[in-house]
Amino acid sequence: MLPSSASLADEAKRPSAAMTPAAGGRDESARVTPMMAQYIEIKAANPDCLLFYRMGDFYELFFTDAEIASRTLGIVLTKRGKHQGDDIPMCGVPVERADDYLQRLIAAGHRVAVCEQIEDPAEAKKRGPKSVVRRDVVRLVTPGTITEERLLEPGRASLLVAVARRKLGDASALYGIAAIDISTGRFSVMEAPQERLAIEFARLEPREIVCPDAIHDDPALQGFWRELGLPVTPLAREGLDAASAERRLREFFGVATLDAFGAFSRAEIAAAGAALAYVERTQFGARPPLSPPVRDTGSDTMLIDAATRANLELTRTLAGERGGSLLAAIDRTVTPGGARLLAERLAGPLTDPQAIAARHDAVAALVADGALREDLQAALARVPDIARALARLALDRGGPRDLAALGAGLTAARAIVAMLLDRAALPAELSKASRALSEIDPDLPARLDATLAEELPLNRRDGRFVREGHDPALDELRLLQVDSRKVIAQLQARYAAETGCRTLRIKHNAMLGYFVEVPQAVGEDFLKEPWRAIFVHRQTMSDAMRFSSVELGGLEAKIASAADRALKLELGIFAALSEAVLAQVEPIKRAAAALAEIDVAAGLAELAAREGWVRPLVDASEAFTIAGGRHPVVEAALKRDGKPFVANETDLSPPGDGAKGGRICLITGPNMAGKSTFLRQNALIAVLAQMGAFVPATSARIGIVDRLFSRVGAADDLARGRSTFMVEMVETAAILNQAGPRALVILDEIGRGTATFDGLSIAWAAIEHLHEVNRCRGLFATHYHELTALADRLERVSNATVRVTEWKGEVVFLHEVVPGAADRSYGIQVAKLAGLPPAVVERARTILGELEKSEREKPVASLVDDLPLFAAPQRRAAAPPVLPAEDPLRLALDGLDLDEMTPREALEALYRLKGLG
Repeated sequence: MLPSSASLADEAKRPSAAMTPAAGGRDESARVTPMMAQYIEIKAANPDCLLFYRMGDFYELFFTDAEIASRTLGIVLTKRGKHQGDDIPMCGVPVERADDYLQRLIAAGHRVAVCEQIEDPAEAKKRGPKSVVRRDVVRLVTPGTITEERLLEPGRASLLVAVARRKLGDASALYGIAAIDISTGRFSVMEAPQERLAIEFARLEPREIVCPDAIHDDPALQGFWRELGLPVTPLAREGLDAASAERRLREFFGVATLDAFGAFSRAEIAAAGAALAYVERTQFGARPPLSPPVRDTGSDTMLIDAATRANLELTRTLAGERGGSLLAAIDRTVTPGGARLLAERLAGPLTDPQAIAARHDAVAALVADGALREDLQAALARVPDIARALARLALDRGGPRDLAALGAGLTAARAIVAMLLDRAALPAELSKASRALSEIDPDLPARLDATLAEELPLNRRDGRFVREGHDPALDELRLLQVDSRKVIAQLQARYAAETGCRTLRIKHNAMLGYFVEVPQAVGEDFLKEPWRAIFVHRQTMSDAMRFSSVELGGLEAKIASAADRALKLELGIFAALSEAVLAQVEPIKRAAAALAEIDVAAGLAELAAREGWVRPLVDASEAFTIAGGRHPVVEAALKRDGKPFVANETDLSPPGDGAKGGRICLITGPNMAGKSTFLRQNALIAVLAQMGAFVPATSARIGIVDRLFSRVGAADDLARGRSTFMVEMVETAAILNQAGPRALVILDEIGRGTATFDGLSIAWAAIEHLHEVNRCRGLFATHYHELTALADRLERVSNATVRVTEWKGEVVFLHEVVPGAADRSYGIQVAKLAGLPPAVVERARTILGELEKSEREKPVASLVDDLPLFAAPQRRAAAPPVLPAEDPLRLALDGLDLDEMTPREALEALYRLKGLG
């Protein structure tokens, strides 16, 4: 096992024991070798990481690191030598495949310290035969700081989020949140109260979180960190205060003050400084091309909590897959940058009607101009991920393919500028993007294209990435390296012609290297003038003589070192190209952002044109009117099967000009009829409209939705000791406590997880609260038909139902939402469709008939007018209602466990119920 960090540090402080032979009778197996002493010292400095220790062509891991890596990666665990008398566990991975193994380790939640050889082994040998090659950690690989192309999802941002805190006088606190994507340079900050942390983290979807240890260890936040399920790294407090953070930011960006970047709070500055400190710590001096921090107020985006995002499956399904989500259904982008921007916009729909209209203008222009849209998408399809390629070059981790990606992307950008300039009038968003693309120096992509070869290696040290003919000296070295036989043959032919010896040969062996061999008689002449000035005698054979020459010796040296010198030349060319690229970091970053914006606009226009989506009207009213609305994901799935989607109307606008607050629509109907689909589609249409997309409808007018709430579906949370009903109540409580007049709320089957009267009472009271207190727009699906009576008592409550019909005893779902209330639930028909045994279905019909008979004789619905509980709610000043006595029939029904009863017991129970009636 690996010694503790303390013992590792102590071991590293004993060089005499590590570097010298064992004394007298000391056990040789207890001696620490120089290599292992070096490993222990480096590992002690990085105790919280798996150490990738470079040994030639492998990264090797020892002790506990080896055991962890072996289990995680499924590779063989072996041993190498002994430490303190015990075998040292060891495993290793090839350097050339390190990215694959890193990806799996990072996905498993590990951090990796990459330790490289930082000197040539030949230099180590000069210090002595037992000297160890110097090694050191060159970077830490963590989930939020990866830049390698193979470790990143092309269409997903890779965010590192730092959190800081500013305590207020009333024992509350404000939290600063800084988000950095070092793979693209994105840097944003914001401030939020604790209750909004979960919402912002759900929007950002970070890969890793860092915070001061005081926040990490705060008991009040332990549950929050667990719920996130993300790596959270504590940082020492030193240097994380606002003053130190501001100094760090000024030094990094080379400015005297942060005022030019905007006005930031102390918590925001502290969070930004913590994020930057972590980046600097993990990158060991390498400088990512970060943009200056941009303040995100949070007030300009629709607030969507984590439960709502999950219920609506905005970017991922409940199973965690991208396929089947709204994002997958609408994504028509053709560049990685465009895919990331689309996901970002979907995660944070806007709340400013003018900003939304600007995005709609860009989409509308490309819907109208199909030829331009097609040309743009064709050009964009040739654009690689230039933002991430630029970041890798800035961090000195780039390769020839990153240079080529920039060249191809910038060349395509120039072509796109030409396309846009041909249009007389462009919407503001496209015009701004065109100006950003025009800033590119045309000489840079031309230089990259002229220098780089067609086929490129992944790593620069593999060489042969410079185009043939670009550098004559490099071409000569390559000729020596690859075509040495041809060069030797040319020299041999010249020597034979000059000496008149047709049998002259140039040969090679390990002892002499290259040499000239001639017959004995000719060799005697070579010992005389004028040839002795050219050829130097090396060896006499029985029938031949061997000679060398200055020219041949020089050629041999050139051939021997050609590969090294060619690579050195190529690396110099690579460095010059990288320098030229990095001299234009800011214009390239703006170009990358512009290309992403054009890609998103073109993709959304393609979606709208192909699927028949329309431009919504989004304004500052409380309107919510959708004609011919459709669920974008369900419709796409039905189209693949050749089936149509039944469109529906929605009107949640205030009922009159003087009314305050939107409508709440109660939706009844059987299971599987489409209630949940209808609820979700309206929420998704609001999200699409405010993110700047067209919507699946024939027309839509949406007053700004500032908060979106969804309580759809059922799931328990066993890890936290919550039943399905408890989860339902927690989510409902969050809605009732936070929804305001501009919110949109969709609720499905509230109260169904408990006893009938309990559930009905909760649902009834929740609707009253939404109507009287929250005053929001809402859709409320329910099987409690008694709730439909609220439409006669509450001004802004209306009823709708999903139409069904029966044909030859079978239920037919029409999926059409119409005004009115359902007359029955069709639960037994749905149970039959689900495959319940016929005997169970028939028995259920019998029991239902008896229960309906009891209901007709003494209907519960007739009690509504007499129950203060179900009376129209009074204002807050009203006295609390007096609850009626319990209905004995209902009490008896609630006490029956139908699943556990035998047929005889059920029949006896039915007789008892009849007697109660």
